[in-house]
Amino acid sequence: MSVSQHTIAGTVLTMPVRVRKADVHTAMFSVSADAAQRMIDYSGLQVCQYRPGKAVVNLMLARYIDGDLGAYHEFGTAVMVNPRGSHRHGLKAFGEAAAFIHHLPVDQEFTLEAGRTIWGFPKIMADFTVRDGTKLFGFDVSENGQLIAAMDFARGLAVPGRFTATPRTLTAYTFADGTTREVPWEMKVSGLRGRAGGATLRLGTHRYADELRSLGLPKKAMISGAVANVEMTFGDAQQI
Repeated sequence: MSVSQHTIAGTVLTMPVRVRKADVHTAMFSVSADAAQRMIDYSGLQVCQYRPGKAVVNLMLARYIDGDLGAYHEFGTAVMVNPRGSHRHGLKAFGEAAAFIHHLPVDQEFTLEAGRTIWGFPKIMADFTVRDGTKLFGFDVSENGQLIAAMDFARGLAVPGRFTATPRTLTAYTFADGTTREVPWEMKVSGLRGRAGGATLRLGTHRYADELRSLGLPKKAMISGAVANVEMTFGDAQQI
């Protein structure tokens, strides 16, 4: 079987693209399913209702330390959706939900071009400020001086490694140039901490902030977490 390759800014990337080390801070928010559906209707996907009328939006900061796309920061807005062809709902369906990537600011040009070209990720260039304290971790993300979001995370409780040792195969969806794409994604984590609540969100004046406000944010997070070590691979996107 031939191996897929992509040339980005003169660099040949052989699939799958690998992230060898990253850390991630993430918070999940319960939002109106109708509002979330309106926000992502363009994708043709259906939000996953973990309970009637409620969907989940995940906001996260990833710091990529070593990987095929280099070192960079990334802020993501992911709406949890039903896998293609599924119309299920409830907690069991939520456990099998996929992530539709709606926002994805980054701070390096190479990953911007690669993300857009290979997978259709909605990457824009942004500026990041990180506050890495002993009790609180926080960050701001802005574009052209306009604040998108600022978040602070309290330290959670350590999750035993036996619960995170097995690699996970996930599905992400993207949309670009009028087409929705499915992205195969594998992840292995260690050093996970989590807690109920634990994250505060402040929104700015950027258009992305206005979209998040349309969901009823900012509000208290359902749960938040931090992962000290993340390894990931991303395969070729498939148009659907």
